[in-house]
Amino acid sequence: MSSDAITCISIVGDNAVARWNDLCGPQDPQDAQRTAPHSLRAAFGTDIIQNAVHSSADLNKANREIEFFFGERSKSFAQTAVMDNCSLCIVKPHSVSQGMVGKIVDDILARGFEISAVQLYREDRANIEEFLEVYKEVVPEYNDMVTQLLDGAMLVMEIRAEDAVASFREFVGPADPAIGRVLRPHTLRAKYGHDKIRNAIHCTDLPEDGGLEVEYFFRILQQK
Repeated sequence: MSSDAITCISIVGDNAVARWNDLCGPQDPQDAQRTAPHSLRAAFGTDIIQNAVHSSADLNKANREIEFFFGERSKSFAQTAVMDNCSLCIVKPHSVSQGMVGKIVDDILARGFEISAVQLYREDRANIEEFLEVYKEVVPEYNDMVTQLLDGAMLVMEIRAEDAVASFREFVGPADPAIGRVLRPHTLRAKYGHDKIRNAIHCTDLPEDGGLEVEYFFRILQQK
């Protein structure tokens, strides 16, 4: 990810604003380290400006900020997806709900890949079936693959590198994590997957499909 990129997430739940503020901790990371050592700013902030995360002060401000980033105005924001020399990466809902996103992103960046676009999605069945249509009547797990991507939020990223599709697919590993743990234990699916359906990551299979898959999420869905 470039140094000027930010990731924006709308958090939903009972008393969400107060609970998120508690998790973030005091604005100044030094104060956070003293008074809330387990908070996000204590762990990841460096100073009061570079304090890792933003949190809305109250519910009214939260609503305004959510509208700014996710409302009609957001449609005019610049799209960072390049759709060239790229592969699509989807961190599947089971990995998102289990808190694996940070570790997976760290592993991808540590391997030298560029994350040039990122967005959290929760899609309806029609869009997921359309995206996975190439697997229909080809792999027996098609229906289960659709169900898994409907199971919650998923993090979608454009991954860029030389020969991005082949190199990233190799890093993601075999579709069956059990095989990966035996043959290629350092791959993402071997580390974070459970079975052939809940295998942590979707990635582009064919070099000619890299830009097309990225375009589906970062252009076509956003125009619907």
